[in-house]
Amino acid sequence: MNKKIFMNYLPEELLEMGIEPKFRIKQLYNWIYRKYVDNFEEMKNIPKDLKAKLKEEFIINPLELVNHEIASDGTTKFLFKMHDNHTVETVLIKMKDEEIKDGKIKEAKYTVCVSTQVGCKVGCAFCLTAKGGFIRNLSAGEIVAQVWWMKKFKNFNENKALNIVYMGMGEPLDNYDALVKAIKILAHQDGMNISPRRQTVSTSGIAPKIKKLGNENLGVNLAISLHAVDDKLREKLIPLNKAYNIKSVIEAIREFPVDKRKKVMFEYLVIKDVNDNIESAKKLVKLLNGIPSKVNLIYFNPYPGTNFKRPDDETMKKFQNYLINKGILCTIRKSKGMDISAACGQLREKEIKSCNIPEFKD
Repeated sequence: MNKKIFMNYLPEELLEMGIEPKFRIKQLYNWIYRKYVDNFEEMKNIPKDLKAKLKEEFIINPLELVNHEIASDGTTKFLFKMHDNHTVETVLIKMKDEEIKDGKIKEAKYTVCVSTQVGCKVGCAFCLTAKGGFIRNLSAGEIVAQVWWMKKFKNFNENKALNIVYMGMGEPLDNYDALVKAIKILAHQDGMNISPRRQTVSTSGIAPKIKKLGNENLGVNLAISLHAVDDKLREKLIPLNKAYNIKSVIEAIREFPVDKRKKVMFEYLVIKDVNDNIESAKKLVKLLNGIPSKVNLIYFNPYPGTNFKRPDDETMKKFQNYLINKGILCTIRKSKGMDISAACGQLREKEIKSCNIPEFKD
């Protein structure tokens, strides 16, 4: 692709590239991120000569919507195609329905699950995305565009606040520079203005990058895909653990700046007869001692070809109750989108197999 992606750039970078005066950049940001316009010709207060220059140098939106599935609970999974025919998934999850309280309407709350890579290098044993291997990193603009698409698709008000979780396809910290830039672009006051406090980076545990992200002091939240409490099992589930064991990850977390009103989220994917026993719960309590923590227990979502199984409700509840009784905030994530392609990467896999999309490995 010869043209640059406009969504790749912060205002100060656009200024350095010769787009001026400064207020024009604010106008461009307003058209794109608040009015969801992806055609320079529609920008009524932008001069013709600047429009012509921008049209020649840039594309605004790098993603093409290929498919989407809507579950009965409102969860919507999107499949996007990029200029090189590679595809990524994004998920919009309705967390709370609209309600009327004290005579006032409280808007429905949504979380966007964003992808950062095509495929993934981590190779988690339970993950469908990992089966296709790693293909490439997304640019900052390709990350930002996923959130832009959610707001455009739902026609949300420009001030509608969304929660963003970087935990779709790929390992976010393995695409560090693009991730950090995307966080800044999404948070920019002239754009979507989504506070870093609403943005959560979920990582499998690249310890040095956790420390680096902490030093950026962006104000983002941190979530750790833990899934096991001893190195032997975690290495089987997450090969990355061989390079960065549990101890190194926990040490990095202890140094991470956490907002006093927030906690570090520990994602624990519960797999039947693998990591769902009370002995694991005991080890987890010991491991998290002294860390402001919230544990999110997640049901494993089976997909065709996997040997792992979904745990039963009673086992999940016992695990949760043990942690709560030991003073750890613990929730069971309600499974969303079970009547559609629920597992991450499943919609993409289905679309490729149906021959609707040619998928080429680099």
